[in-house]
Amino acid sequence: MYNRYESRCRDMAQIAGKRSAMAHRTDPRIARTDQALAQAILELASQRPVSQITVADLADRAGVTRATFYNRYSSPLELLIQLLYADLERGHRREDARRAEGRYSAAQMLRLATGEVADHVERFMAVYQHALRDPADDGVYEALVRHFTDYSLAFIARTTHPDLPRTKHQVVAQFVAHGFAGAIKAWLSDDSVTKTDLVEAAVACAPVWWA
Repeated sequence: MYNRYESRCRDMAQIAGKRSAMAHRTDPRIARTDQALAQAILELASQRPVSQITVADLADRAGVTRATFYNRYSSPLELLIQLLYADLERGHRREDARRAEGRYSAAQMLRLATGEVADHVERFMAVYQHALRDPADDGVYEALVRHFTDYSLAFIARTTHPDLPRTKHQVVAQFVAHGFAGAIKAWLSDDSVTKTDLVEAAVACAPVWWA
């Protein structure tokens, strides 16, 4: 099981490296360093909470100096969140592509979008489980809530549904975000809850205007 997860870490790190290479076409060394750091943080965060990972641990695993790390990031948490957000954004781009096709109903789009997030959490299951089980490590969960809040605000901004609440959109977005993040936390905290359970519950509890 760990070998499978380690392979995923390498895959995600390679994606990070390719993005970095596009941004720094003249210096492939930068891309290799970014890829090494990405793989290192994903591997370490799958073994213990990110709050227990030091910059020295990360630099040693990636084979770089601490100065090299600090030239890019302020903390291991910042790097980890950047990678998690990047993966979530890839799912949102697939959602946008499906929406542009116009072949899916609102109900199908909701289920597919929820499934994309569930797939993301499953890909990084060990990372999220370690983060949620450590009282000192609330950064990952808070980042997830922020991401869902931003996503909800963007959705609210473009929806024309007549039942959209006429109240402060920031509060509505926070309500939706905390509810979805809470459902994910329930899934990760209870072995009897499956990914399908998460998707079904989220779809069933989605506001009527989320269409």
